[in-house]
Amino acid sequence: MAETKTARPTIAAHGAEQLPEVVVDSYNAEITDDEGFIGDRASRRAFREIVERWRKPLRDLGEDPFGDEPSDRISKKSLDELLAGGHPEAAGVVHGAIEDFAQELAGVIRRFLKLKAWRGTERIVIGGGFRASRVGELAVGRTAVILKADKIKVDLALIRHDPDEAGLIGAVHLAPAWMFQAHDAILAVDIGGTNIRVGVVRLNLKKADDLSKAEVVRFELWRHGDEKLSRGDAVERLVDMLKRLIGRADKDGLALAPFIGIGCPGLIAEDGSIERGAQNLPGNWESPRFNLPAVLHEAIPRIGDHEAAIVMHNDAVVQGLSQTPDMQDVDHWGVLTIGTGLGNARFTNRDPD
Repeated sequence: MAETKTARPTIAAHGAEQLPEVVVDSYNAEITDDEGFIGDRASRRAFREIVERWRKPLRDLGEDPFGDEPSDRISKKSLDELLAGGHPEAAGVVHGAIEDFAQELAGVIRRFLKLKAWRGTERIVIGGGFRASRVGELAVGRTAVILKADKIKVDLALIRHDPDEAGLIGAVHLAPAWMFQAHDAILAVDIGGTNIRVGVVRLNLKKADDLSKAEVVRFELWRHGDEKLSRGDAVERLVDMLKRLIGRADKDGLALAPFIGIGCPGLIAEDGSIERGAQNLPGNWESPRFNLPAVLHEAIPRIGDHEAAIVMHNDAVVQGLSQTPDMQDVDHWGVLTIGTGLGNARFTNRDPD
């Protein structure tokens, strides 16, 4: 696909600070020290490296309970099963890795809380693919205990929705709810460093006008991280996924709103270009001549009888927005998404008036 830098008009600025229900105080914060980005210490890759460190002394003795399986290939399901009743030494490796990872995550959270934009944070929601396992849940629970023992006053919570769906459901909070009153659902896109997810999100406004009952009713996942492809190939695949879901929504009798909400890694400029932070995506998504919302609008100019409006924000922001209805008992809250990297965003709830 040809590059373009001209975005079509939309209902809101891309990467906006002011959203219908929250102010985005900070996102995509990149904290460094002498060893590099501190977020790298609390990623899925970091956890696997910790598992590998615990396996090494056993391997040197010829007693590695995991055998020849590479640490980055052991499935989350297998690790969870080991905790429930697997080989005692293998379970010991996992428990050791959970403890070390929790210490690292607690250190990362301490650093975030020192940022000016994160001061006064009352609750942090943990999302991302790492959360979708018992190992991940235990690591977060242990992190919470470590922080409380250090008298750090912040609650940790697991994101309520399935991580495969949270980044899609959060897209409904990118636009004001009134825009959806005559419609049943929207299209949502969640672009990650390993996967691209596309879904139809049913709004269920009659059940809850705060969008707390929104749910994914159609879903496609493409693991692009396993393939070597160009940016153009990736975007064409994304367009095909969206067009298929438009057809399926029509067959299901769902009235789609003329809206596509997108979560994408990186710092999102107001015009829809990506300034930095998209290095894990296929090809160069940070080119000033590339504008994903504009490319998608060219491919899908209308949904139903209306021109399509497209809004893109950072993927951690969008995943965090899925939790908005559950955050009404605090004023300041944040999200950390543990996946290919560590996504982050901090929010302040807006006055409902």
